[in-house]
Amino acid sequence: MRLNNKTALITGGSSGIGRETALLFAREGARVVVADVNDAGGEETVAMIRKEGNEAVYIHADVSKAGDCKSMIDFAEATYDELHILFNNAGIMHSNDDDAESTEEEVWDLTMNINVKGVFFGCKYGIPALRRAGGGSIINTASFVALLGAATPQIAYTASKGAVLSMTRELAVIHARENIRVNALCPGPLRTELLMKFLNTDEKKQRRLVHIPMGRFGEAREMAQAALYLASDESSYVTGTEFLVDGGITAAYVTPV
Repeated sequence: MRLNNKTALITGGSSGIGRETALLFAREGARVVVADVNDAGGEETVAMIRKEGNEAVYIHADVSKAGDCKSMIDFAEATYDELHILFNNAGIMHSNDDDAESTEEEVWDLTMNINVKGVFFGCKYGIPALRRAGGGSIINTASFVALLGAATPQIAYTASKGAVLSMTRELAVIHARENIRVNALCPGPLRTELLMKFLNTDEKKQRRLVHIPMGRFGEAREMAQAALYLASDESSYVTGTEFLVDGGITAAYVTPV
């Protein structure tokens, strides 16, 4: 198994990419700590993992709060002794996120607090834990929109994911010689509850699909497979990357310099 004897903490583990990754990591031998604000969903993820005979625990954590992030890292170490994998995956896409003129300040602030500050706090408290374990892998969920603009306006979300990508690159450089790898998983448009709620009309969905060379939305389980590679020792020489899993959308629209 690819993650045997490793402990992984996954934020946003109650649904979508987080849940699929938690299930997959557990099947690959990891002891999984699921963190979320959705207690029912998080506990359900843990129950699904345990039903398959694997190890997992749940902790309530609002990643926009420093204290909660410190507590989830402390909990992971207290429960399983060491932390080897940190997947900063929790994020939001607010239904009122629009263009610069229409988006309200509170939508901007909420998006930045969860999507950006949440990754910062995860790394702030998680990096010392990985160091204590002798190294490990940090995966931060960014997005293809960190590299190109979105067809449907979502200014706060796009800006937040650009920040996550930049933060990932700097952390990767700073901690490379400590055996701590930091990579950004950049999904393309996915058929998840989060995006489908945002693209709440057929017209909005079609505006996304027309740009994807593969002609379909990605699935959360496909992102979990990518996260598994970044978490495992198979990616031991991979750090500071924008790991694109996007159905070809950036290949179609990003022009090399």
